[in-house]
Amino acid sequence: MATYCKKPHLKVAALRRLLSLASVTLLGVLLLIFLLGTNSVNDLVAAPTNGRENFNPTSSISVYTEKLNLPKQNELSIKLEERNRLPPRNVDLYPNLAKDCVIIVLYVHNRPQYLKVVVQSLSNVVGINETLLIVSHDGYFEEMNKIVDGIKFCQVKQIFAPYSPHLFSNGFPGISSNDCKDKDNAKEKHCLGTPDQYGNHRSPKIVSLKHHWWWMMNTVWDGLEETRGHLGHILFIEEDHFILPNAYRNLQILTELKPLKCPDCYAANLAPCDVNSRGEGGNILVAERMGNVGYSFNQTVWRKIHRKAKEFCFFDDYNWDITMWATVYPSFGAPVYSLRGPRTSAIHFGKCGLHQGQGDKGACIDNGVVNIGVNDVDKVANIKSEWNVRVFEHQQGYKAGFRGWGGWGDERDHQLCLTFAQMYHLTNTASSARVSTS
Repeated sequence: MATYCKKPHLKVAALRRLLSLASVTLLGVLLLIFLLGTNSVNDLVAAPTNGRENFNPTSSISVYTEKLNLPKQNELSIKLEERNRLPPRNVDLYPNLAKDCVIIVLYVHNRPQYLKVVVQSLSNVVGINETLLIVSHDGYFEEMNKIVDGIKFCQVKQIFAPYSPHLFSNGFPGISSNDCKDKDNAKEKHCLGTPDQYGNHRSPKIVSLKHHWWWMMNTVWDGLEETRGHLGHILFIEEDHFILPNAYRNLQILTELKPLKCPDCYAANLAPCDVNSRGEGGNILVAERMGNVGYSFNQTVWRKIHRKAKEFCFFDDYNWDITMWATVYPSFGAPVYSLRGPRTSAIHFGKCGLHQGQGDKGACIDNGVVNIGVNDVDKVANIKSEWNVRVFEHQQGYKAGFRGWGGWGDERDHQLCLTFAQMYHLTNTASSARVSTS
């Protein structure tokens, strides 16, 4: 009898323990929901999910922000750096990249009327669905972002320069209230800044051109999971470069021919270095100075460029391309040639500088549109492997002694530039914050 009398008490005790556990679990779930609710995203920059709901950026923005002397980030800068970690979009539409793909990087500023033209031209490029398009933004501009969000013809990844001067309205690298202006005398005005060789102080909008290019190069080659192991070429284009339908196929041919036809060539180009030229025509390949329209190179060349960080960062010229032509390339010790075809596959159509034409949507474009004729020869690959190479040995360029056009004299810009070169190469040594400039 005693045995049967104890069973009801055991059941009651077990039930009590079960109810207690359920209560604790319910309280934990409610607390989690509350915490998630308080951290809901009402962000300045809402990152689109596109089926990537499982993405979870790390709580620490970046290891290098703790170890390097980078400017203090604001909320927008932090949000954009988090977005840089998002995986590419449209992977569901184009799950596999071609094995021999040439990754494309499009770097943009704030000229939406131009960007629409470039995106439309890219949508007609043969083979574009085989590769990854990376769009690098200098600052955050909603209209530019919407245009890129609408791309559906290939995998696309956006990155935003988190230290763009356009993101900082109350301090370096943007505008500081105590910055020197124009030709101010720092001692007399008690202001901050180091003038360039012509006595002019920094303009944040101007220096952003060089900062963005250098940050982008370091990030694409050394900072992104999608590209840092890429051994092939990467093509770089800008928001005012019209890309013809045969560009991608032509570039694939050029990158294959380069080691055979021009082993001393550093790059492959889609356009002549003279932006006003459409090419010579004929049946011949051309080796000439690297142009700044539709240029591509590989990891080996990037390593050579990266080792010249000091030359790049201290040359007093706010233009990245002039800096490369005038000081970086000459430091290689031999002419730097790029291989291209006899007919252009990329056309520079911009009529305004990078920070002009941001108001009226038709500004800097004739009648608000770009009229570039696309002929049948521009629709298919038109480069042949049996062609010989014509080398332009004596080319116009910046001669020895050229000191730059200025605009890049502030020591803070020099240091930020050097830091970009080091941010993905941290070590645990005491010298981790120094940049190799050998």
